[in-house]
Amino acid sequence: MKGLYFYFSIASLLGILCALKSFLFFFILAIIYLVILFKYKRFSRLQLICIAFVYILFYFSTQIKITHYKTKIPVDTNTFYITFNQDPKIDGDSLQILVKEIRLNEKILLHYRIRSEMEKQMLEKETFYGRKCEVIGELKSPQIAKNENEFNYKEYLYQNQIYWILESNETPLKKCVVEKPSLLLMLKEIRFKGINYLKVHFPPDIAAFGTALIFGDRSLMSPETLSSFQKAGIVHLLAISGLHVSLLVEMVYLIGIRIGVTKENMVNFLLSILPVYAILAGGAPSVIRAVLMLFLVLCTVKFKRSLRLSSFDAISLAFSFYLFVYPMVIYDVGFQLSFSVSFGIILSAPVILKRYHRNFSKLISTSVVAQMSGLPILLYYFFSSSLMSIISNLIFIPFFSFFLLPGLYLLFFIQVIFGNVPTFINLFFEKVIHFSTSLLEYLTKISIFTFTPGRPNWFFLLIYIMLIVLIFMIWEMQMQYYRKFLVMLGTFLLLFQIVWNQNNPIGEVTMIDVGQGDCILIHLPFGKGNYLIDTGGTLSFNEEKWKTRKNPFEVGKNIVVPYLKSKGITKIDKLILTHGDMDHIGGAFAIIKEIQIKQILIAAVRDPSETENAIVSVAKKKQIPVVKVSAGDHWENRNSYFYVLSPEKNFSGVRNRGSITLFMKIGGLAWFSGGDLDQEGEEAIVKKYPNLSFDILKVGHHGSRTSSSEEFLTRYKPKISLISVGKNNRFGHPNQEVLDKLNNIHSVIYRTDQQGAITYRFFHEQGTFLPFLP
Repeated sequence: MKGLYFYFSIASLLGILCALKSFLFFFILAIIYLVILFKYKRFSRLQLICIAFVYILFYFSTQIKITHYKTKIPVDTNTFYITFNQDPKIDGDSLQILVKEIRLNEKILLHYRIRSEMEKQMLEKETFYGRKCEVIGELKSPQIAKNENEFNYKEYLYQNQIYWILESNETPLKKCVVEKPSLLLMLKEIRFKGINYLKVHFPPDIAAFGTALIFGDRSLMSPETLSSFQKAGIVHLLAISGLHVSLLVEMVYLIGIRIGVTKENMVNFLLSILPVYAILAGGAPSVIRAVLMLFLVLCTVKFKRSLRLSSFDAISLAFSFYLFVYPMVIYDVGFQLSFSVSFGIILSAPVILKRYHRNFSKLISTSVVAQMSGLPILLYYFFSSSLMSIISNLIFIPFFSFFLLPGLYLLFFIQVIFGNVPTFINLFFEKVIHFSTSLLEYLTKISIFTFTPGRPNWFFLLIYIMLIVLIFMIWEMQMQYYRKFLVMLGTFLLLFQIVWNQNNPIGEVTMIDVGQGDCILIHLPFGKGNYLIDTGGTLSFNEEKWKTRKNPFEVGKNIVVPYLKSKGITKIDKLILTHGDMDHIGGAFAIIKEIQIKQILIAAVRDPSETENAIVSVAKKKQIPVVKVSAGDHWENRNSYFYVLSPEKNFSGVRNRGSITLFMKIGGLAWFSGGDLDQEGEEAIVKKYPNLSFDILKVGHHGSRTSSSEEFLTRYKPKISLISVGKNNRFGHPNQEVLDKLNNIHSVIYRTDQQGAITYRFFHEQGTFLPFLP
């Protein structure tokens, strides 16, 4: 059966996709797969029957499982009896923990707002395992994605069989009884105490890397460090994977042999300890994949006369076993990356990687194989990939493998055994870690190595996969002029989607859902221009230090920048900031940091806000031109036209009235966008531009009654009205009086709070409005 397990793993994947996605499509694909195996691989009838059996087994097994994927808890339930399934995540004044409702045996994500610094300190030290508690709270549905390509939190939780978020009004440990924990919970508690032990006894940098590499927990890592590892394409080094597990197993094995333990006993010991280690290391997909593979390889060592498995067989079996137990893990990006990269390296090892005998060239070729194997997945989920990862891997894989990982284990055991690590050793490790992270930050600033084509559609995804397979085939066969072919294919691989983005004849105007704020993206056809009107923003308040979150939500960073990158947009030609309110321009700082800005337009008012002044200061440091615009300024771009209606130059007065008001012609329609322009400002527009006519109105001030006057609406009668507003906002926007006025003039209303992002997609002068939510 050597080498055949791979074909069974393909059958298992098809069976699961048939149950989870489209039955007809994947059933036809499975039939085609069997025909190919019979006609071209010369599989026997018995082998084909076995593969078909695996397909059917995985299909029905998954079907049975997903029939139970639904909530049993009534929405009006307010009293819950729970046990705790994982470590608490405490960030600022927020506590979040996965619990199980005992009576209905259902997982719930519990959230509690911590009330005092003393309570926070108590909860950080407290163990949650082995307790059964009564909790009172309110069930809330998880948040759905409201913009294209946005992370769908509700779908993510569903894939983990979590259907509710429980907002607790009191600490979850208030009414509890202690129970004897199971072996699994005891191991999780040991892990929790180990993480806290590192946190208490080591300096912050050592504790952060120690918890990541020993226990698979990155919660102590700073957001800046994590971002640097992600941008450099080496975040996998912070996740326990095959490299870490194999190094650890090899160290334990050699130590055992050195102290006189027989090989047979060491193999038995490792077989018994690997499942325990998988739990202590956090049980992430990369950990389980590595542990399963090593477990199977060790089984072949133990039963070498009756069981023979290659690395290819081991990963194929690990893949199938994992999917059989947890079929929904197929949606997990960590699972996808871990197995795709591992399959790529193992398939390349016998021929491609074997040609490179020097360690340096072997490391480069392995990095290239890993990068290409994971590229489609990286682009689909993260919209970009770092070409710097090949260089970063050359530097950091040896550093992690031969210094940092064994060094951190050594420090941990010295502390546990002797109760103290000499200060000079801690200082040495701190200096080395600081130097390595500084070097990484420097490398990530070299932006030419960042490849951001955006999220590929399914057709482009298929092209990426076919090109990568073709590159591997040519690389393996080493046909005549194969290097030239590889360079040509590699160049096409990197450029074809970017070239399409620049030549796409479809244009878009999108009101991005940024909650209670404004943000409109104008993307002109053929890459002729990207304009962003406002950026949204998150209102921040001065809070006590203990309440501050490590990586707080910010609209520009968490919504607008990912949206732009998902579209392959890395350059904004004009960033138009209508006025100084935070909910309109607060996200500009993150956008300026992550996206290339060619020009910023602000209103030519006499007294700009503090936020506007801060943005201008940041723009000057980055040498971005800032232009103050007023009534009469205009520009054209092919068939699109932009004219500033107000404010007057050196305007002095109410800030909302000084908003940049634009009249635009885009995609065959006339548009009016006025920021938070109030009724007096609208009346001034009516007097100054009595012959103005437009089809689309961006409703002023989120539908507040201070905008959208009767005179303004009845004079212009827009066919469509767009309202950017946060769901259940505290201001009561949009005002019902405004909605009634719009209905009276028979204007079609689109609202971001109800329909998510609103996109007008056009070709030449014809287009269609497409709300993200139905």
